[in-house]
Amino acid sequence: VQLQASGGGVVQAGGSLRLSCAASGRTFSSYVMGWFRQAPGKEREFVAAISRSGGVTHYADSVKGRFTISRDNAKNTVYLQMNSLKPEDTAVYYCAADQANANAVFTTALDYDYWGQGTLVTVSS
Repeated sequence: VQLQASGGGVVQAGGSLRLSCAASGRTFSSYVMGWFRQAPGKEREFVAAISRSGGVTHYADSVKGRFTISRDNAKNTVYLQMNSLKPEDTAVYYCAADQANANAVFTTALDYDYWGQGTLVTVSS
């Protein structure tokens, strides 16, 4: 599967952005999807993940209550709605995919085999 992330940009603190990740292929619904981010000088960190059907989600504590992950299997796309953005959310955001059982979600980068190219989110104070 090939992944293409988009939707990044510059936003003021408190603002919102929605990231999208479009996947190629006809088996999108067999993949668990995740979002990760990497800030300058820091390691890549988990942000959110969603199961194949969308029925199970998991979030990093730092974004819980502010970010929402969702997917549209008919459009082969996963989304990350980001609200109440903070300067510390500034990072390159990556989407990731891997095949999984029905309700599985993965929270570590090593669990994902497929990665998009990243989209930069900059939150100004």
